[in-house]
Amino acid sequence: MSRKLYYEDAYLKTFTAAVLERGVEANGTPFVVLDQTAFYPVGGGQPCDLGTINGVQVVDVEEVNDRILHRLAAPLAAGDDSVTAELDWARRNDLMQQHTGQHILSAAFEELFEAETVGFHLGREVTTIDLTVSELTQEMVEQAEQMANAIIFENRLIEARFVTSEELAELPLRKPPTVTENVRIVSVQDFDYSPCGGTHFSQTGEVGPIKVLSWSKYKGNTRLELVCGWRTLHAMTGKQLILRSLSRQLTSSEADLPANVERLLSEKKELDKQLQEIKEKLIATEAQEALQGAVAHDTLKIAALTLENRTIPELQKLGQHIAALDPNAVALLVTSGEKTQLVFARGANVPVKMNELLKETLPLIEGKGGGNPDTAQGGGAANVPTQDVLQHALSLLQSKLAFV
Repeated sequence: MSRKLYYEDAYLKTFTAAVLERGVEANGTPFVVLDQTAFYPVGGGQPCDLGTINGVQVVDVEEVNDRILHRLAAPLAAGDDSVTAELDWARRNDLMQQHTGQHILSAAFEELFEAETVGFHLGREVTTIDLTVSELTQEMVEQAEQMANAIIFENRLIEARFVTSEELAELPLRKPPTVTENVRIVSVQDFDYSPCGGTHFSQTGEVGPIKVLSWSKYKGNTRLELVCGWRTLHAMTGKQLILRSLSRQLTSSEADLPANVERLLSEKKELDKQLQEIKEKLIATEAQEALQGAVAHDTLKIAALTLENRTIPELQKLGQHIAALDPNAVALLVTSGEKTQLVFARGANVPVKMNELLKETLPLIEGKGGGNPDTAQGGGAANVPTQDVLQHALSLLQSKLAFV
């Protein structure tokens, strides 16, 4: 079993070690086992440390059957039985800020609202914690943030150590340990006592500020997204840049942004309504013009049109308008774009079923679609000129009408 230097000194950045074992996994990844290591293996919600061993990148660290495997980007050179390793300290420092900050914020929510933490994930951009509370208000979040940050700014001592069963029984634990042996407790002075196998600072001030970014319901609980330390600074800088950009674009102070955005959304809603009314009038006019130019076939009027860059809903409205204007009308509409799209519609007196006509037309463009006897729609590859597709559908329709 390797000596776990990360438990003895969480600030250790470089170390030397002897290679106990080297090998290659089934997927071809080389690995080494060292007699001692400062690389924290993945576990307990905390990602593993990364860095180098004799200049070779460590891509993953995992404890498997009491062996800490250091997976490498390439094998170590032959004869490298004594190695020098270096941690990616920026990564370790960030992980400790997030993990220790999570402990403090979780303790604050439990003390203030009896909300237990039942889930924790330390991600690359944000950390999430799941709290046993169904509803969370802005005021509650601010209270917990204030308490957590007060603990941080007081720069309280943090201690991480393995305890005996007797000591464990005397501690006011926030949650019970998941193991029965080698129980390690991380304590924040006069505030929080939690079993944890992760790496942590020795003083709360090193965590830096904590900020909750958002929260939402999750499986009957509430999931928070938060950042700590340098991540908080980066997140706030990003948000400030967005606010400044919006302020310039809207010629508004930051304080007035919510009211101005609400006004713009209201104006947009009204404009969208007016635009929809105009579109409806245009489609109605377009339908009348299509009927005027329709091809006569006995008592029927066939409005066959090729259009450009029209959506299926727009084609459907146009087809339905044409069919509604005259019970003897048939609308064959084909539009070009990234793919060819079709809409066929009929008036009440037309005997040919539009879904059957579409089904026989779609193979020409390797397309798919569906509908009912009155209206059918579909689309396919733009591998045939739209005029040829329209002519193919028109010929099929005329053929069917000849047998009615």
